[in-house]
Amino acid sequence: MAKFLNRLYLVLIFLILYSPVLVLVFFSFNASKSRAHWGGFSLCWYKTLFRDKTILHSASNTLALAVISAFLATILGVSACVGMINYGKKTAALIMNLTNIPMISPDIVSGVSLMMFFSFIRKFTGFLNPGIITLIIAHTTFCAPYSFLSVLPKLHQITPQTFEAACDLGCPPFKAFFKVILPEIMPGIISGLFMAFAMSIDDFVISYFTSGNIQTLPITIYSMTRKSVSPEINALSSIIFVIVLCSLVFVKQERKQR
Repeated sequence: MAKFLNRLYLVLIFLILYSPVLVLVFFSFNASKSRAHWGGFSLCWYKTLFRDKTILHSASNTLALAVISAFLATILGVSACVGMINYGKKTAALIMNLTNIPMISPDIVSGVSLMMFFSFIRKFTGFLNPGIITLIIAHTTFCAPYSFLSVLPKLHQITPQTFEAACDLGCPPFKAFFKVILPEIMPGIISGLFMAFAMSIDDFVISYFTSGNIQTLPITIYSMTRKSVSPEINALSSIIFVIVLCSLVFVKQERKQR
């Protein structure tokens, strides 16, 4: 009986979590514009979506932003992990706590604080007007901890003697890192890269406060839903869901291989 109740509980939880997404994907193939009437299977809303220049422009902004910020966040995460190994336990614990702050802090707090920070810098320097640069900085800021936490466990698995042995055999430290350390932590780097990419694509709140006139997909969707809920949004949301889901599945597979 207890086993049956546990399974029933899991089924109900998954239904509550994923049934809205399944309904959204289902109606993205609805030929009818009405959300309460099934008019037959059709790809018309996907065709309409890919003809919408506003959405395509927002999609290109989002993808470019996600790629750049994920790349920069990965570099910062790997650099922080490698640097933290050389510190003592207390300093390492402090760095870990500081790294966790952007992850546990509410998005609204991060968004407002970044907006005020950029305004402060702009007031005294005249630079950092809201736009693509502020978006890249903001996304890199909240994506870097995900890369850091993906690389750190893999780095801890490497014995320090491996790097020291490479240096003793005549390999320069910089070359030893790329020849010895980097291949070992590459699964963690790839996992962190895809996690940062998925988080960047999904973000709305922080982007809303730091984007200026730049439109990303979440901001465009929000603007569209304020007027009316078009079936195009169903198609667009379904595509975003599939992209993020594939990224997370890839990350999961990479973690299983560690």
